[in-house]
Amino acid sequence: MSRDPSDGPEGSGASGASGGSGGPAGPPPVEPDAVFDKGLQPERTLLAWRRTCLAFGVASLVGMRFTVGAMGILAVVAGVIGAALAVLAYALAATGYRRAHHSLRGQGILVRGGLPMLAGTAAVLVIGALCAGYLAIGLLGS
Repeated sequence: MSRDPSDGPEGSGASGASGGSGGPAGPPPVEPDAVFDKGLQPERTLLAWRRTCLAFGVASLVGMRFTVGAMGILAVVAGVIGAALAVLAYALAATGYRRAHHSLRGQGILVRGGLPMLAGTAAVLVIGALCAGYLAIGLLGS
């Protein structure tokens, strides 16, 4: 009898160590790509990062589009930097997901870094700087 990999972390199930077929049974082999959690929490977190980073990238480019008339090349530079930071945040989140998945499957503990949050925060700050610059130029120009 083999263990269903979607049952959650090892040792959390109600079944005992023996499968009832006689003889000592060792731990079942762990499939490296099997999901850790039935609720797919790490996968849902990665999807949330995808949505958030897409929103940051689009907001940066839309902000660039609306401020390029007033701010010129500065708006283009800020928009491209904001979009690049959004892509970087997603790449770091995807890498962190793979690292977390392997650590959860292997050791049962979550290893996670804060670099995606740092890149996402920097993208939001660039969007805010674009908006503030646009408002300042609009106020000074009128």
